[in-house]
Amino acid sequence: MSKKAKKPKTASLIHERNYYNMGCRVIFGIDEAGRGPWAGPVSAGAVALPLHRKDLNKALAGVRDSKEMTPNQRESLVDTIKEVALAWGIGHTSAKEIDEMGIVPATKTAMQRALANALEDNELEPDCLFLDYMLWPERRDIPQVSIVSGDKHSLSIACASVIAKVWRDNFMLELDAEFPQYGFAKHKGYGTAEHRRAIEKYGPIEFHRQYYKPIQMILNMDND
Repeated sequence: MSKKAKKPKTASLIHERNYYNMGCRVIFGIDEAGRGPWAGPVSAGAVALPLHRKDLNKALAGVRDSKEMTPNQRESLVDTIKEVALAWGIGHTSAKEIDEMGIVPATKTAMQRALANALEDNELEPDCLFLDYMLWPERRDIPQVSIVSGDKHSLSIACASVIAKVWRDNFMLELDAEFPQYGFAKHKGYGTAEHRRAIEKYGPIEFHRQYYKPIQMILNMDND
């Protein structure tokens, strides 16, 4: 007798259901990817789910915190997320913009672009934003809910984290094809020993965040 297959782990809808029952029909989960790397953009996803669907957990089975998913799992589910969602959007800010603004304002700019992208060509009006831990005072015109470890505890935020992560990873793969000497396909711009050695050997390029302290230290070493 074969063992019953385990249900894939899926982020909860308990917060969404609670707010839906209070009258919030359009809830956008928003999350970012790539705040910490030394290179590449920071990206953000915005996703509104059809909360009236009773089979939503089943339709999005396996979607959870993108960091807990393998690349194959994220890639296999990202199109499902987009098909199921009422609306979804992607936004990003470049390394140059991160240098000019700082990472927190750049992250919020990516979030704004993601939400604007999600609202293009439809008549949806957000009733509420679900954010992963942070608040967004620049958009105080929309009610917000800050959820600690939101990508673990809110399916809307988890969906946003997946589409943001997949978009950014694909960007870094394209960057790797142009600059293979940096190993972007492997480390996605994060501060690994391999990445550091590549910067020391070849120097930073326009896609490196040059105001970050590790990059500054390498640049200062070259100038000594």
